[in-house]
Amino acid sequence: MGDELLDAERCAQAAADRSGVTVRALAGLAEVRSAAELLNRVWQAQPSDPVVPPAVLRAYEYSGNYLAGAFRGSRLVAAAVGFLSPGDRLHSDVLGVLPGERGTGVGFAVKQHQRAWALRHGLHEVRWTFDPLLRRNARFNLRSLGAEAVAYLPDFYGPLSDGLNVLEETDRLAVHWRLTSRRATQAARRRLPKPDRAVPSGAELAVDHQGTPASATPDAPAQLVAVPADIDLLRANDRPAAAHWRRVVRTALTIALADGYRIADFTSDGCYLLLPH
Repeated sequence: MGDELLDAERCAQAAADRSGVTVRALAGLAEVRSAAELLNRVWQAQPSDPVVPPAVLRAYEYSGNYLAGAFRGSRLVAAAVGFLSPGDRLHSDVLGVLPGERGTGVGFAVKQHQRAWALRHGLHEVRWTFDPLLRRNARFNLRSLGAEAVAYLPDFYGPLSDGLNVLEETDRLAVHWRLTSRRATQAARRRLPKPDRAVPSGAELAVDHQGTPASATPDAPAQLVAVPADIDLLRANDRPAAAHWRRVVRTALTIALADGYRIADFTSDGCYLLLPH
């Protein structure tokens, strides 16, 4: 574990240096409140109905769970929360990055800090969930981090009231990030092979880029499930179309997983790549 931890710490520091931020644990009531305010801003939530109440964040911080932030100078630009779960695992509850910081590598830097923190505490896996229709999150989780999506969870949270999820069914993909796996290590070093190389000849579309269910056969060498280019924009302008995407992606992924496929990657043109086990 010594060499693996040292490598993880080096990768975390390199990621922070590339993005120009300092990532560290948050401590004290003032920083806890700042993290709660940042998460509310990212999710467009009201202080009266916060993403995570400041008192809960304070309890996490005090009890030795994961609460960290990325600072650009003295300004908090990202925050992440995780709590310990049975089986020597960390559940990554939430990671928020200010909108103006997207594309700067801050989220990647925070997750690499989380990876090193977990290994330092004897944890070998981090788990979380994400909305399968968010292309940027699918690419980040499966490609940038080298995590694995293992299960489809329909309407996992039920109704939520924040500005991003209101009126939406909260389907989620469950993610397992095996911190010392070859894929996670390659991703931390930014050496993960390009996803399209893994698409075998004869791969069939289960959902095309217009959101139309296609005729993938159960014994195809691979299936491809497209997701919309910008589901946030679609939700803002055409909620029926967004709801349609939710239904067809849910159906395609749940059927493929039940038929023995696994979500292996996310392609450059916005498709989940499913391969047989």
